[in-house]
Amino acid sequence: MRKPVIIRCKFMPKGVCLNLFGTFWARDTRWIDAYVVNHERIHTAQQQELLWVPFYLLYVLEWAVRLLQYRNAHKAYMNISFEREAYRHGHDLHYLPRRKRYAWIAHIKRPQ
Repeated sequence: MRKPVIIRCKFMPKGVCLNLFGTFWARDTRWIDAYVVNHERIHTAQQQELLWVPFYLLYVLEWAVRLLQYRNAHKAYMNISFEREAYRHGHDLHYLPRRKRYAWIAHIKRPQ
């Protein structure tokens, strides 16, 4: 697998990695390890199968719905289906080759 493109950006909050069209943006890159890269590559796969822009629209829409549901921004973020898939499989460095298309859909349902 090719080395990811990681852009250092002083405007990003500390400890945040933003994936824009398969390019990773972070303030400080020292904390980005193989597992963070894998997490972000899962997002890249999600973006590609939704043809990029619809991914971002669905992401923001689902975050807004989850925010109304949980009344907590962090809990809303952690329950976005795209994030749930990426966090669940981010530590499995062999997940992407066997990942089924649209796997994030299985993570939409409300957690227990």
